[in-house]
Amino acid sequence: MSSAELYINLANICSNWNALNRLSNGSAGAVVKANAYGLGIKEVGISLAKAGARDFFVAVAEEGMQLRQALGQGPKIYVFSGHMTGDTPLIKNFDLIPLINSAEQLLFHVENSSNQMIGIQLDTGMNRLGMECAEYEALKDIITQLNPELIMSHLACADETSNPMNERQLNYFNEITNNINCRKSLAATGGILLGKQYHFDMTRPGIGLYGGKPYSSSKNVVKLKLPVIQIRTVLAGETVGYSNTWTAKKTTKVATLNSGYADGIFRCMSNKAMLYYNEIPCSIIGRISMDLIGVDVSNCKEDPDSLWLLNDKQEIDDLAYDANSIGYEILTALGNRYNRIYI
Repeated sequence: MSSAELYINLANICSNWNALNRLSNGSAGAVVKANAYGLGIKEVGISLAKAGARDFFVAVAEEGMQLRQALGQGPKIYVFSGHMTGDTPLIKNFDLIPLINSAEQLLFHVENSSNQMIGIQLDTGMNRLGMECAEYEALKDIITQLNPELIMSHLACADETSNPMNERQLNYFNEITNNINCRKSLAATGGILLGKQYHFDMTRPGIGLYGGKPYSSSKNVVKLKLPVIQIRTVLAGETVGYSNTWTAKKTTKVATLNSGYADGIFRCMSNKAMLYYNEIPCSIIGRISMDLIGVDVSNCKEDPDSLWLLNDKQEIDDLAYDANSIGYEILTALGNRYNRIYI
């Protein structure tokens, strides 16, 4: 085995979606942007559609095109970035629903694709994407005439259950959408866990589908096995890796593994993160380089031919802790050189 193996459990993704769908007061869509959080928009999209998902969310129209080609007609595909210059052929030809973010986008859509379905994205305090309240109120009559399929906003602090921003955004969203007759959506994964008052007609689970926090009941989705290229004995006083950042205090058996920061294993995890041989934790030693990692395998009873960076002992958020990051970044950074195995 020369390439690392990334195991992606589609059944567990679907199980997580079904669980979050059952928790939702309305129906659950599925966020598959960023190539389904790095795991494959085609494979993940098809599996979720078979599981019953009918509403999908992507970041840009090009992702929507890829998903439509995989799913065929039927499921609705919403585009968070709205209707950008150059998107019109994709929106028309692949039956995408842009989530309009501004007056300029609304005008552009009416001029270029007025017969195509739209959704509206509102800014309720995050100051990221979406129409401001005053902008929306000024355009409300035009928006109503266009009969939007969905009106949505995004919570800024849903992972912090006691943050007062959540209730402020909920009240604001209720206030400005009170008299519009279409489906509404406010909650992603964290919002689902805040309670049914945040659910409205549709929820939009993302990271919870893929085994990440804050949905603590999610099933693990990814495992990553790295091959060992070479094992050597390093004597006390010798160093490992660039810049001599690790020095052996005693005789140490060191395995060199075939992966590195080119594969999304962050350099900042050097001398911090663990890999596993069965149940045995093995420390990364020295700097992680582009293609190679040094690991202390002294505690292994035999010479391992591979080690696990992600498994049921160490999931994406555990690894993210060592990188001072979040599970989202671990997933979306996974490299293209892995041999991807869907199960």
